[in-house]
Amino acid sequence: MKTRKLGQLEVSAIGLGCMGMSEFYGDRDEAEAIATLHRALELGVTLLDTADMYGPFTNEELVGRAIQGRRDRVVLATKFGNVRTAEGGWGGVNGKPEYVKHCCDASLQRLGVDVIDLYYQHRVDPTVPIEDTIGAMAELVQAGKVRYLGMSEAAPATLRRACAVHPITALQSEYSLWSREPEDEILPTVRELGVGFVPYSPLGRGFLTGAFQSPDDFAPDDYRRHAPRFQGENFDKNLALVDRVKEIAAEKGVTPAQLALAWLLGQGDDIVPIPGTKRRKYLEENVAAVEIALSPAELERLAAVAPQGAAAGDRYADMSTVNR
Repeated sequence: MKTRKLGQLEVSAIGLGCMGMSEFYGDRDEAEAIATLHRALELGVTLLDTADMYGPFTNEELVGRAIQGRRDRVVLATKFGNVRTAEGGWGGVNGKPEYVKHCCDASLQRLGVDVIDLYYQHRVDPTVPIEDTIGAMAELVQAGKVRYLGMSEAAPATLRRACAVHPITALQSEYSLWSREPEDEILPTVRELGVGFVPYSPLGRGFLTGAFQSPDDFAPDDYRRHAPRFQGENFDKNLALVDRVKEIAAEKGVTPAQLALAWLLGQGDDIVPIPGTKRRKYLEENVAAVEIALSPAELERLAAVAPQGAAAGDRYADMSTVNR
């Protein structure tokens, strides 16, 4: 497995998003999820990404069980800030210093570890100065509970203020062939500041795999049934975009998912995508993308097929919590 640097933190060139193993994307199979996590480590994937809200709370426990006896092979990333109840309810965003410390202790216990390698603020709390939140996170580093700090969906100005308090190792935001907004301001900012970039949903929540032809393909409890880009005319327009990606993938002799990931990896050595999956066969397919080389002409062709703004519909039904 090739490696890349997020700031000073060395990780595998591709990570594994664990969210779908516990929530949001239909059926769950704990045995297969743990087998997938073990297979990821066998393949040299080191960066495992979870959050306290996934499950809620159960995904950290799942990851913790899977890495028992394997901790030295893992760069463990988790997040705080999106408030959930045990029953699955939503309670907004919280960046208060006391909440930061409470969440970290709870995550350490669920994960069964002494230290979190990369601790993200999942969403920015506009009611709390970012200096206060990052200051509390910095105290966790000083206490030896966290090694590196990250942020998710933070705007460039917010990231600058955060970096003035403590080095930020990684910014995690949505980025893919159908979500290219980070190219305008976010990517130039992280590169100026020496912050690594971790694209989540690098396969467009699975849409760029080409596996879905109708909203009916999703399970009744699948989050995507209610996401704007998977609704009505938006779905049909986005399907046309995916069909063009599939054509190029067929010419290249790779899968659409591999092509989409190879394109992302080709956007810079500071980019480490974290495609999520709960099955070994898709994990193996995704990891193989690291070995696919795209020429400048191929990268440009893909960029032209999926220009910025090509995807129909907002990323979320409520966009108020992102990029702030």
